[in-house]
Amino acid sequence: MAARLLEERGLTILARRLRTPYGELDLLATDSEWLIAVEVKQRRSLRESASCLTVRQSRRLMEAFEYILLTKPEWNRPNTRFDLIVVDLSGQARRIQDALRQF
Repeated sequence: MAARLLEERGLTILARRLRTPYGELDLLATDSEWLIAVEVKQRRSLRESASCLTVRQSRRLMEAFEYILLTKPEWNRPNTRFDLIVVDLSGQARRIQDALRQF
């Protein structure tokens, strides 16, 4: 569902469940300007999904993203960011762009 949401917005999925020594990135997506790491969270409500990402987990995800940037130079783009896709139990999804900038 999350990958489809990104593809509908014109992004290409480079990888799903990308494992690194620092943790797993749910999705890695791109367009001509952006390389976007995506974390997907599903809970009872969108609000609950959005609030379940901890500071510790955010740091670990950023370390995993940095590892990918260093080890996969062919995927590099001029801009990078980390998005969060939150999903509730009914299947409603919302994308929060640049979600980890706040951590």
